[in-house]
Parts: sequence; C-alpha cells; structure tokens
Amino acid sequence: MTDPIADMLTRIRNAAAIKKAEVVLPMSKLKLQIAKILQETHWIEKVEQLKVPSKKNKNMMFDELKITLKYKDNGESAITSIERASKPSRRVYVGKDELPRVLNGLGIAILSTSEGLMTNKEAGKRKIGGELICEIY
Repeated sequence: MTDPIADMLTRIRNAAAIKKAEVVLPMSKLKLQIAKILQETHWIEKVEQLKVPSKKNKNMMFDELKITLKYKDNGESAITSIERASKPSRRVYVGKDELPRVLNGLGIAILSTSEGLMTNKEAGKRKIGGELICEIY
C-alpha cells in the first residue's frame, strides 16, 4: 500500500456510504491522530485502539484502529465528504495566510504542521501553515 492515509479515508467514506456502524483498520500513530481530531470535532463517534492476535502466528499481537461512525437522527452520515488533499505523488503545502476554508467554515481541513496535526481553525489561531492532509465536510 503506497498511501495508508488515503486507504483510511476511503474505508471511512465507504462505510458511511453503506451506513456501517464501525470501521476496523490497521493502526499507525498518524491514523490515530487523524481519528482523534475527527472525534474531537464531532465527525465520528468514538476511536478505539485494539490488540488483535495474528492469524498466522498466535503469539504475535497487532494493533488495529476501531472507528465508530456518527449518524444524524434521519440516518444520514455526519460526514458528507472526506477527501485526501496531499498525496505521495503531489504534496500540497499551505502557508499561514493561505489556510483553506472548507464549505465556508462548516467543514474542517487537517494539516500536518511543525507543532503536530491540527485543524485549519487551530492553525489559523496559532498562525502556522503546513501540509494539507485532508478536507472533511
């Protein structure tokens, strides 16, 4: 797999499209941070880190990420769109004056900055730019 972040976003998008309650995917620190930001900004319900035994070797344990999706009262997903902005083949960087406004402030963008992962709103308050990871609305 060349882009694990795009894989994570695609799994969330596909699960929301078929109204699945939860998504389980391989764990990494970056995926966990992105999921926690989505939880803090109320786009998903809950994030859990699970230890799962390997199928080939029962003595080995692997970490997995379990994301519980959030739905509105009418059954629609809280996430309408979730898209990867920066890709391994084409990185997208934004300065502090070029921070994106997603859906006129109703959505969020996640940035990787020198101070860690954060939303575009938090980066604007701190007056820093970085790599644009994804946009959610």
